[in-house]
Amino acid sequence: MRTVAGATDHVVVVGAGLSGLACALHLLGAGRRVTLVERDAGPGGRSGRVRLGGYEVDTGPTVLTMPHLADEAFAAVGDSLARHVRLTALHPAYRASFADGTSLDVHTDGEAMEAEVRRFAGPAEAAGYRRLREWLERLYRAQMDRFIDANFDSPFQLLHPDLARLAALGGFGRLDRRIGRFLSDPRLQRVFSFQALYAGVAPARALAAYAVIAYMDTVAGVWFPEGGMHALPRGMADAAAGAGADLRWSSEVTGLERSAGRVRAVRLASGERIACDAVVLTCELSTAHRLLGRAPRRPVRLRHAPSAVVLHAGTDRTWPGLAHHTLSFGTAWERTFEELTRTGRLMSDPSLLITRPTTHDPALAPPGEHLHYVLAPCPNTDVGPSAAAWRDLGPRYRDSLVAELERRGLDGFADSVREEMLVTPLDWAAQGHAAGSPFSVSHTFAQTGPFRPRNMVRGLENVVLAGCGTTPGVGVPTVLVSGKLAAARVTGGGSARPVRPVHSVHARPAPPRAARAAVLPAEKGSHDPS
Repeated sequence: MRTVAGATDHVVVVGAGLSGLACALHLLGAGRRVTLVERDAGPGGRSGRVRLGGYEVDTGPTVLTMPHLADEAFAAVGDSLARHVRLTALHPAYRASFADGTSLDVHTDGEAMEAEVRRFAGPAEAAGYRRLREWLERLYRAQMDRFIDANFDSPFQLLHPDLARLAALGGFGRLDRRIGRFLSDPRLQRVFSFQALYAGVAPARALAAYAVIAYMDTVAGVWFPEGGMHALPRGMADAAAGAGADLRWSSEVTGLERSAGRVRAVRLASGERIACDAVVLTCELSTAHRLLGRAPRRPVRLRHAPSAVVLHAGTDRTWPGLAHHTLSFGTAWERTFEELTRTGRLMSDPSLLITRPTTHDPALAPPGEHLHYVLAPCPNTDVGPSAAAWRDLGPRYRDSLVAELERRGLDGFADSVREEMLVTPLDWAAQGHAAGSPFSVSHTFAQTGPFRPRNMVRGLENVVLAGCGTTPGVGVPTVLVSGKLAAARVTGGGSARPVRPVHSVHARPAPPRAARAAVLPAEKGSHDPS
């Protein structure tokens, strides 16, 4: 594995999102001195927090899977996730609602889910689910160590027995066809293939290997942190500070001072110069390339994932048909993905993710009220409406989205709203996200594994990248891995201090929550693409 050459005693990590925080913790655990520089007023990056009247709103991801990857970062400094964040396992992980009026609770417990599938679609589909679950588990084992939790220096690193195992499992076929081998009910097929959208690829064109995301969502478990998703980066920042990191908030990096093939210092907008031995950039790729003064040459231009419109709504009521996470599927399917990724049209029959965090933490809203997060995928600004077009389009689309929610059973939604915030590709673009997409570079075959933008920078021997634009990719679990992989590039994977074993995320309850911090304005943007 290629690593940073020369001294690495003092590392500046740019960006305090999940990848930057994970990187900082792993570096601290390996005995490095770390300065963490973040342009926002506090940690989080895409996993930010705003106060909206009396509501506390997570501005980024709402689904937490694979929490042991976060625990691994805490353990690097002799700490644990459980000391900082209290997690609740969600049962069900999701509720899937379909256009025909049926619904399915998605359980991560195998027996519970098999019984639910039997109730929903009969014994043959239940047996197919059991086979699918076993396949997902084998797929995860074949991929995790070799293709996800791994630094690549060359595509030749793929030549390993695990590649043959992945091929034997059908990982290089198409996702929708592979799922169809186990399940014939099209509703169930959607439940186990919609995750391809996270990777920015339609199920009909996605590699079956991407079903590993369905493993994380439907087998490994879905969790909710008390205090909302922002509790995770806040806890990581506290652990980093306790381990000796120098945390610099409201500090924007404007330049890198270079000589003899190395970055010698980071310059801030304030004029301050921070000398360093190595730098980890966790910013959007386009921002990293601007700071570096160039972008790597690629035979084909990078393609970005679809974007999303998010409506954050504080309401005076809720609806009993909603679970913590509800997937509301429209009738259309293939056409929806064609619109999102090719024709650039807004979804004519949208599928939506509705999250109600007050299901498990009522303190996120005023007494007796609720918080709803409605995510509607939409084309990015490369293939769909421009960022500027969303100035006029946004309010109209908000109204059509609310009307669609009411048609799907959320009667009175419009009148229930007390506070709201609409986020569109215009806002994502203003935060510096390329193509107006918070999901970064899509996971086409040519942008996956060793073909994804790498985390080492040619021509500069002490600069490393982290975040969802580089390896291994998009999503909370993968950006946590990305931070660890970046740290390994700096340290060579070694540790300068004893590291205690990782404790279970259930090891002990978190301490009582402190008063919540002031606004962490993620809508202004952040360096971290997690």
